[in-house]
Amino acid sequence: MNSPSSLTIWLDAARPKTLPLAIASIVCGSAVAKWHGSFSASIAALALLTALLLQILSNLANDYGDAVKGTDNNDRLGPQRAMQSGLVTAATMRKAMIINIILTAISGLTLILIACKNPHDIIGFLVLGLLAIAASIAYTVGNKPYGYRGLGDLSVLIFFGWLGVAGTYYLQTGQIDSLIMLPATACGLLAVGVLNINNLRDIDNDKACGKQTLVVRMGPQWGRKYHLILLSTSVVLFSLFALLEVKSLFGWLFILSLPLLINHGRQVYDSTDGAALRPMMATMVKCALITNLLFAIGMVLA
Repeated sequence: MNSPSSLTIWLDAARPKTLPLAIASIVCGSAVAKWHGSFSASIAALALLTALLLQILSNLANDYGDAVKGTDNNDRLGPQRAMQSGLVTAATMRKAMIINIILTAISGLTLILIACKNPHDIIGFLVLGLLAIAASIAYTVGNKPYGYRGLGDLSVLIFFGWLGVAGTYYLQTGQIDSLIMLPATACGLLAVGVLNINNLRDIDNDKACGKQTLVVRMGPQWGRKYHLILLSTSVVLFSLFALLEVKSLFGWLFILSLPLLINHGRQVYDSTDGAALRPMMATMVKCALITNLLFAIGMVLA
């Protein structure tokens, strides 16, 4: 476990290329809190650590669940995962998940105790934390994983958008504004876009293995149209927030990412098969991160 090769295996299992999604949600929520004059570096740092641990837990659980169910096979177009390649056993992966859960609980509890000032908030965020841990595991693990029923998109929207952004904002400001749901939803939809590329890429294998993702249910052509809807709706929601709430040119800084989003959307729509979509996963992650960072920088400058 201490050899360089083992470290590389576990770094790959954590899927670091997906971690910017967790970073984006916390940065987005913290930037709006900063704009309202209630930024806390300690709360933001703990929220970021907890979000990263939750996403790593989800990635490890996906590695385990898809391998056990046989979805990770030679027909899958995505990169080989740790259990699929035989580098990590099921028992070792379960131990890694348990360690991750313990670390997540410690980080989350520390965050709650520092940020929450009343019993209702403490109880509420404890429940949300437990739900987040359960959701990270139940996506592909268990007899009835919700990721196999087409509910993964909704889960990503909730945890990478509504909870990640609005929850971070609330922990730092102690209040909730309905308009925070505009950038929260926009951030979440961009994260859903990353999942959608993953599901479009592996649609044929997922269908053959009984993994009924939303894309499998709607078909590849509608899946591509759905991707364009995700991108365009996120831009509209960021724009509404800038128009209704920020009322400063800096609030429109995210528009600089529009050419990147348009080009990516065109490439996805014109793609012919899963193989053509393989390099677009990294591009979608970049689109989500850059758009959210530009929005966050704009909020700080505003």
